[in-house]
Amino acid sequence: MSSIEKAVERLGVKPGQVGPGRTVGDSPNGDVQGRHAAPAIQTAAAGLSGEAGESLPQRKVALGRPSSGPTLGFDLARMNSEGILTPDSPDGHLSEELRRIKRPLLENAFGRSASLVDRGNLIVVTSALAGEGKTCISLSLAMSIVMELDRTVLLVDADVKKATATKYLTQEPALGLIDIVADPQADIGDAIVATDIPKLRMLPAGRNRANVAELLASERMHRIADELAQRYDDRVVIFDTPPLLMTSESAVIAGLVGQIVLVVEAERTAQSSVQQAISVLDRDKAIGLLFNKSKTGPGGGYAYYYGYGYGYGKD
Repeated sequence: MSSIEKAVERLGVKPGQVGPGRTVGDSPNGDVQGRHAAPAIQTAAAGLSGEAGESLPQRKVALGRPSSGPTLGFDLARMNSEGILTPDSPDGHLSEELRRIKRPLLENAFGRSASLVDRGNLIVVTSALAGEGKTCISLSLAMSIVMELDRTVLLVDADVKKATATKYLTQEPALGLIDIVADPQADIGDAIVATDIPKLRMLPAGRNRANVAELLASERMHRIADELAQRYDDRVVIFDTPPLLMTSESAVIAGLVGQIVLVVEAERTAQSSVQQAISVLDRDKAIGLLFNKSKTGPGGGYAYYYGYGYGYGKD
């Protein structure tokens, strides 16, 4: 049994009623292979509730130049009301537990060379089903990582059909990810917007269209992911994607990144759903499980369990 399977077993997730209280995710909108197999990690928290054939040297994606558009703001009041970490949040239990979540992710992306994960700076945050809190986790994790002295974050809203992360902005952006992927002549730098959070930029979802899955599976999207991974050695790119069991798009994007955080809602998501979600992922990816909205934390608080492993399905 692999470490990720043990993590699923340890979670003991099963259908049931979610307990009272506000946690992250209560929003109504709601190439390492196993060389360094990591044991499951448990912690507890309160309150956490191109075109084809085009070579990279011929066309560079301009990610570093200043955005030509205005700086866009986040709706911090809404975020605070939904339990999402913001610069206004007190340095308490929520911020401390997010530090524990981000530490192994950053270590895999930027740590000792023996433990580095290929494309470890590209991280997908997803869930098995809708409403488990994955967008709120994406936002909170991005906010926590930009507090690092030497890290910047690009938050990509890859949930094109719902664009939930984009809706936390106070203005609607003109362009987004899927617009750039659909237009071979467009520059992704034109869609990346500066935000009012220092060191945090955002690539909005863009306008929904019928062939989203095909566009995200295209060679152009692969080349964009290459650029995002390679251009800046201090940047973490977080992709907020649709639930794995609802669309095929998440599995496609997960194939482009090095690390995957699977958000699991406590007392609601069946263990079989978690296992089914994991089964559609690349078994050589670094996959983490984040148990959200649990009542089992110390002092009756909410808890998460973060099981981290490599090579699902191996020994």
